[in-house]
Amino acid sequence: MKKDIHPQNYRPVLFIDNSNGAEFIISSTVETKETAKSKADKKEYPVYRVEISSASHPFYTGNEKSLDTAGRAEKFRARVAKAKKSK
Repeated sequence: MKKDIHPQNYRPVLFIDNSNGAEFIISSTVETKETAKSKADKKEYPVYRVEISSASHPFYTGNEKSLDTAGRAEKFRARVAKAKKSK
């Protein structure tokens, strides 16, 4: 096996899902800026926040959920209505 090809900062990281607060501890090399205690084992870990994970994704949960926070759907509907009027 080649020497010095493995990353030096491979460590357990606490991934927190912003949409529902689910926590996962996974070994990773991701850059982090904050630390927090895990609810599961009360240990301190570097934290990386994700917008969506398997705990909140509709494919895995079976629940349809709207994640439209910027009003993109409404803007699209307004553009479609405007295009129909101009025809």
